[in-house]
Amino acid sequence: MIYLNGKFVPIEQAYVPVLDRGFIFGDGVYEVIPVYSRKPFRLAEHLHRLQHSLNGIRLKNPYTDEQWHTLVEQIIACNEGDDQYLYLHITRGVAKRDHAFPAGISSTVFIMSNPLLTPPQELLLTGVPAITAQDNRWGRCDIKAISLLPNVLLRQLAVDSGAMETILLRDGFLTEGAASNIFIVKNNVLLTPPKSHLMLPGITYDVVLELAQTNAIPHEVRVVSEEELRTAEEVLLTSSTKEVMPIVSLDGKTIGDGKPGAMFKQLNQLYQQYKAATMRGGDAVVSLK
Repeated sequence: MIYLNGKFVPIEQAYVPVLDRGFIFGDGVYEVIPVYSRKPFRLAEHLHRLQHSLNGIRLKNPYTDEQWHTLVEQIIACNEGDDQYLYLHITRGVAKRDHAFPAGISSTVFIMSNPLLTPPQELLLTGVPAITAQDNRWGRCDIKAISLLPNVLLRQLAVDSGAMETILLRDGFLTEGAASNIFIVKNNVLLTPPKSHLMLPGITYDVVLELAQTNAIPHEVRVVSEEELRTAEEVLLTSSTKEVMPIVSLDGKTIGDGKPGAMFKQLNQLYQQYKAATMRGGDAVVSLK
């Protein structure tokens, strides 16, 4: 069951007009929210990021936070599985094809649920390969826009290479992954680039930094050079669906000793404890030593 413009219907019965601006222009934004034990994970933060994306494309939010909360609860209840991931998709609506914003139309709002498949344990034990590529995306990567063709092409490079992710470099510095945020460990310090227009502000990225702060893990948020990436002791990727994963090779070259490192093991354990505590008690508890 999905939600489309005020109605809950089977996905097979859901249709969007061909003149929807999401179809014609990619004129819209989206959000992905993991659900554990039928409870949305950090929903307030996801809705805040959704609002940031809507502001970035100058599109009025069609619902209040309270209405979004209700819709999220309803779509979870309509679908099977304790662990799900929700996909929220909002476009500017249906109008005659013209680049300029149309007046007097309603947004298209679509929500669906899929089973949440977190990384299998064997990948957490062995780690995954990644490749690098030049970041050729537009200058507002902080907007979670539905027009994802550059990300699709960059992600496909990883698939073609048998890798898990494509790590992006711009002007000699790390930005993020094609579908993830990236952390490295250098001299036993956790490093990650600061939020900017050149990267998506990840929810899991925030959780990892909160855990590092609360648990006195040495860390810095600063620009990370390509040289630091390529000589890192550990490389980690984070995302709402992949959580925290260790990268053990980059462009075919082994990272560290080729196995998931101590920093990954500590952060992954903390993340899993944090997730479990959040699902039990509602408000997040990040002090989990």
